[in-house]
Amino acid sequence: MAEHSPTLYMFCGKIASGKSTLAFELSQAPNTVLISEDKWLGALFADQMSTGADYLHYSSKFPTVMAPHVAALLGVGISVVLDFPANTVAQRRWMRNIVQQGGFAHQMHVLDPPDDVCLERLHARNAEGEHEFSVTEEQFHKFAKHFVPPTKDEGFNVIQHRDGDFRDLSK
Repeated sequence: MAEHSPTLYMFCGKIASGKSTLAFELSQAPNTVLISEDKWLGALFADQMSTGADYLHYSSKFPTVMAPHVAALLGVGISVVLDFPANTVAQRRWMRNIVQQGGFAHQMHVLDPPDDVCLERLHARNAEGEHEFSVTEEQFHKFAKHFVPPTKDEGFNVIQHRDGDFRDLSK
């Protein structure tokens, strides 16, 4: 029987690009746990978040708490699907530190469907009303301006998903 190699799965992509859907799919593997920023933010701060600035304020608290938790899970052999945005160099820095300090296997999934696909998904998600947060088109465009895919010098094992069809993980 092959030995399980714990892996940290990370995601870079605009709002409604499919990050959480792919995260859920990856989390179905044995010995794998899903940690979702939206679930944590919704449970802890939903009543205090109404603007993009609120999101930035509250989400900035997570790296300090989550980094040692994620490293501990990986350290005992559990893979972690970290459904947190890795859309900027700063957001990726704490994730990279986890990988480097523990020498953990990792995959950075970059989802980059066209904006019109993201907006269509966003409208459908908002209409369903099941997501923790409803995002406007204005908020989508505001956050999309800060989207920066990882570069080679950041040192991630990147898996690119260009067309929005992330089910084929070999792309």
